[in-house]
Amino acid sequence: MSFDLDLFVIGGGSGGVRAARIAASQHGARVALAEESRLGGTCVIRGCVPKKLMIFASGAPAAAAEARAYGWSAEAGRFDWPAFRDKLHHELSRLEGLYEGGLVAAGVAVHNARARIVDAHTVELDDGQRFSAAHILIAVGGRPVRPDIPGAELGLISDDLFDLDRLPGRVLVVGGGFIACEYATILNGLGCATTLVHRGDKVLRGFDTEMRGLVTRQLEQIGVTLQLDDGPTALAREGDGIRVSFKSGADAVFDAVMFATGRAPYTGGLGLEGTGVRLGSRGQIVVDQWSQTAVPSIFAVGDVTDRVNLTPVAIREGHAFADTVFGAQPRCVDHGLIASAVYTRPHELGTIGLTEEEAAARGPIEVYAASFRPMRSLFGGSEARALMKLVVCETTRRVLGCHIFAPEAGEMIQLAAVAVGMKATKEDFDATVAVHPTLAEELVTMRLPVRRAGPELAGARHAAEPAEA
Repeated sequence: MSFDLDLFVIGGGSGGVRAARIAASQHGARVALAEESRLGGTCVIRGCVPKKLMIFASGAPAAAAEARAYGWSAEAGRFDWPAFRDKLHHELSRLEGLYEGGLVAAGVAVHNARARIVDAHTVELDDGQRFSAAHILIAVGGRPVRPDIPGAELGLISDDLFDLDRLPGRVLVVGGGFIACEYATILNGLGCATTLVHRGDKVLRGFDTEMRGLVTRQLEQIGVTLQLDDGPTALAREGDGIRVSFKSGADAVFDAVMFATGRAPYTGGLGLEGTGVRLGSRGQIVVDQWSQTAVPSIFAVGDVTDRVNLTPVAIREGHAFADTVFGAQPRCVDHGLIASAVYTRPHELGTIGLTEEEAAARGPIEVYAASFRPMRSLFGGSEARALMKLVVCETTRRVLGCHIFAPEAGEMIQLAAVAVGMKATKEDFDATVAVHPTLAEELVTMRLPVRRAGPELAGARHAAEPAEA
C-alpha cells in the first residue's frame, strides 16, 4: 500500500520533535508534524524552561543578602515583573524558533494545526487536509487539571503564570507536588504573600519520606504559609479578590489562586474512539515497551502515555521509537531508574532510585546520611542544613537510591545517576577520592550507616548518627 508519508507526528513537544527529527534526518523517513499551539510543548513554552528562569529570578533577594554577608553593599531592589515577563517571552520565542528550524532542516513538514486520527493510517487537520502515513505517532502530552469544586474556573493553572499582567499580592497555591512546591518558592521569592494548601501532612507524595519532611520545612522557613491536611472546597469572586473556603471550615481572600493539582493526558478530540487504541483510567494511551498501541501502526510517547512524565523521558522514548521503526535499531526505554529534581530554594531536591521505604520493603538495607550546614551559606549566616543520603542493599552492597537536599542538587544528582545506573556499590563510592571542599564530597566520605532497616527491621536505629558540621 502506498502512503503520502512514512510518519505523521501529532504533537510538537519534546518527544514528538525528537522522533520526527531523528526519523527524517538520520533514517531518511518522509515525516510531517502537526502542533496546534507552539513548538517546544509544555517544557519549553509553559514548563521547565520558563519555570527555571523564574527560579533564578526569585533567588535575587537571597543572593543580595548573601552578598552583604560577604562584605558587599548589595540590594536586590524592586522587581520589574513586566520587564522580566517580556524578556522571558522573547527567550521562549527564540527557543521555539530553534525547534522549528531543526525540524525544517531535517526535512520535516510542519503544520500549525490541530490533528485528529481518522483511521489506522489517516490523519486529518482542522483545515480539512488529510494525509496517509505508514505510521502515526501521538505525542500530545498532558494538560493541567482543575479540581471539581464550585468556582474552580476562577483559579489559574501553571500555564497562566507566565502571562500575568501583574504579580498577585496574596496568592494561594493548591497542591503538594513538585509543580506546587516550585511555584510556591517562585512566588514567595518574587515578593508575593504565598500560602500553599495540601491535603497531606507533607509535600511531595511518593518521594523519600525524610526528604519530604525537609522540603516541607524549608517552604515554611522561607516564608510560605503552609496549610496542611486541608484543601479548598469552593472559590467565589469577592471584589477584586477570590474568597476560598476550605475543608477545615476556614476561609480567606486571595488576589489569585493557582491550581497545581496534577495533569491529565491530552487525548480528548484525537479521534481515538473508533481506532482500537486503548485508553487507561486517566485517559492515557496504553502502549507496550516499544511505545506501540493496540493498533500496530499507531504509537505514543511522552506524558500522553502517563508512564514517567518527565521531558528527558519523552525525548528518550521519541528517539527510541524512531531508531526502532525507521533505523532497524530496536531499543526500548527502561523506566525503572530515572533521576529527577525539584527546584525549590535555597536547597533543591535531587533523587534517583528507591526511597528508603521502598528499599526496606524489599529486603535488608543500610542507610548512610550526612547532615550539615554548607560552608557557603553558613558563612553568610544561614542555618539551612543539607542532607546527603545513600540507600544501600545490605546483601549486594549496591546503592539502590541516592537522595540529595542541597544547593544545586539537580546538578549533583545528574552525575550520581551515572554511578547508580551502573549498579555501583557502596564500596565503589568509598573508593572515590573526594573533591574538597565541595558539597558532593559527602557522598564518598560516609563510612558508617546511620541505621539499618528491612521488612522486619523497619526504622531500627544503628548506633552511628549523621555527621554534623
